[in-house]
Amino acid sequence: MSSIHRMQCAALPVALAAAGLAASLLLVGCGTPAAPQPPSLKLPVPVTDLAASRMGNQVTLHWTMPKKNTDKLLLKGNAPASVCRNTSGATGSNCIATGSEVQFAPGADGFFIETLPAELAAGAPRPLSYFVELRNGNGRTAGPSNVAVVLAGEAPAPVANLSAEVRKTGVVLRWTPLQAAAQESSAIRLHRKLLTTSTAKAPRQNEQGLLAPSPAPVEQNLLVDSCAPVAGKGGCRALDSSIRFGQVYEYRAQRVARVTVEGKTLELAGELSAPVRVEALDIFPPAVPTGLAAVATTGENGAGNAPQTAIDLSWQPVTDADLAGYAVYRREGDGVWQRISPAGPLVPPAFHDTQVQPGHIYRYAVSSIDQGGHESARSVETEEPVPNP
Repeated sequence: MSSIHRMQCAALPVALAAAGLAASLLLVGCGTPAAPQPPSLKLPVPVTDLAASRMGNQVTLHWTMPKKNTDKLLLKGNAPASVCRNTSGATGSNCIATGSEVQFAPGADGFFIETLPAELAAGAPRPLSYFVELRNGNGRTAGPSNVAVVLAGEAPAPVANLSAEVRKTGVVLRWTPLQAAAQESSAIRLHRKLLTTSTAKAPRQNEQGLLAPSPAPVEQNLLVDSCAPVAGKGGCRALDSSIRFGQVYEYRAQRVARVTVEGKTLELAGELSAPVRVEALDIFPPAVPTGLAAVATTGENGAGNAPQTAIDLSWQPVTDADLAGYAVYRREGDGVWQRISPAGPLVPPAFHDTQVQPGHIYRYAVSSIDQGGHESARSVETEEPVPNP
């Protein structure tokens, strides 16, 4: 500041006192001028959550679009995103553009799907890196996203002839194994989808005061070990024991190869098989009771009457979750079996038979009954004579 300028500014208080409000205009230009601020470049913040997955020869990318630019100002309008890939873990001149740009709004879920070119869909598994760059209206960028890695190379063969069969223990899934010359070296991932919807809003207590199981997830993945073809065993198989009867499920399968790259395990998944649908109806009876034993007893009948003779039966409890109870059968010799227990299922694993006669030999068998009314086969029979008084 010149000496003349300093003198002018020092004289301003006196001038203001004399001239009043109009003299305030003389303040302009006094002091040190502020540095001019550069205009905002409006560069979108780089993506930090890029994720990639491959199924067959198709790669899918997902990421979250930023809401602000590098000046921490809210973005307005869609931001163009370009995708590139290379066979190393760093961007640069080797990062090859995958196609035209895509545009998404601030904060939106971004995605990109690419079918691999032939040279990347063949050969041994090897890392393939993807990056996303967001640009402003002038085509400038604040830098690439984080790296997302998949495996290039030949994908495992699709699973053929997937089938499903409901058993008492769950759903048995079978598929055709690879030829002996190319034995299974990959795991099998089963994709299960629940097609029936539950109307229950919250677990409820049953009559015993126990909470009902929570609703099953709509979609679930089950990973099973690979298998080689076994003669006479129907090929490869897996058991899904986590199903619930009364539900409808859809299954699809794919082979998954696993490769360790720089200490990280990457997956190379084949295409999904054709879907197979199964209705899990509980048409299976409970287990057959075991350990049936019979013992003749004689007890007092009171008031001077003849002693009362009976036969006590007992057996091992059946542990099926949907067990309702048991039925007791009796016959003499090779006669016809007759049910001697009440019409409803007998709850305890025991029965007291008082309708017997001295000098007779009785044969007994028991069966189990589930909540759906399905009855098992009769147990191994046992016999017991009733002694004469």
